[in-house]
Amino acid sequence: MGRVSIKALTKIGIVLEMIKFEHTVFALPFALTSALVAARGLPDWRTLGWILVAMVGARSAAMAFNRIADMRLDAMNPRTADRALPRGLVSVSVAWAIVAVSAGMLVAAAYMLNPLAFALSPVALLAVMTYSYSKRFTSLSHVWLGLCLGIAPVGAWIAVKGTIAWPPLVLSAAVMLWTAGFDIIYSLQDLDFDRRIGLASLPARIGAGRALAVSRLFHFAAVGLLISFGAMCGLGVLYYTGVALAAACLFYEQSIVSADDISRVNTAFFTANGFVSLAVFVFVAADVML
Repeated sequence: MGRVSIKALTKIGIVLEMIKFEHTVFALPFALTSALVAARGLPDWRTLGWILVAMVGARSAAMAFNRIADMRLDAMNPRTADRALPRGLVSVSVAWAIVAVSAGMLVAAAYMLNPLAFALSPVALLAVMTYSYSKRFTSLSHVWLGLCLGIAPVGAWIAVKGTIAWPPLVLSAAVMLWTAGFDIIYSLQDLDFDRRIGLASLPARIGAGRALAVSRLFHFAAVGLLISFGAMCGLGVLYYTGVALAAACLFYEQSIVSADDISRVNTAFFTANGFVSLAVFVFVAADVML
């Protein structure tokens, strides 16, 4: 019995690593930020619970689908060849089952929230899944990924309000540019591979230096949009303190990576970006609740 339990836990761990479950921390705080502002406080627990189910479902479906779509490319890339699908640690059929169950979670949660959320849930699924193929034909794939994460604040606002408004669209644009900026940095690791295979990442298309300049422009614009969101929603000094901390994290992220030195890409990607989303959420929560 003990061996069965250990084997099951190991398998679950492999699956969670495959879909990078921990990366939910990037989009989830911005979804919760949008929900708090829409409700002008804490949403009711039923709504909050279904928002969490929808977020986990959308994120897991997108990541599992991405792993299936990129399985052949991952096997060819030394950086990703150790992933679960190329190594055969998880079967393709199991990965498809995760996609189906996770997509079902999103649609079911949207149905439980309100008619508009339910009607738009297939659109959200289409957006997050088609991203997997975008890098094959456009260097705007980084922006496409940003759009996928940017869906979260709009979705959370709709979950609370049942309508779409300008403030969550501005917050979503900020998330989109923030994500596109850090994804450009992350893709520097695969510059040579992308060029050899013919993938259209921005660094492969225009070079590392110019791509980093675009990344910095995106992050500068993202901070401006976060400020605009606060102004549109009448948020106070606590929120802007969070934005200032997020801006400092982005400055740090950009300062530790250059075209000639990408040794600290993972620090920039995982550590700095986790603080960005959490800083905005914690301080908007304090601002709204107090």
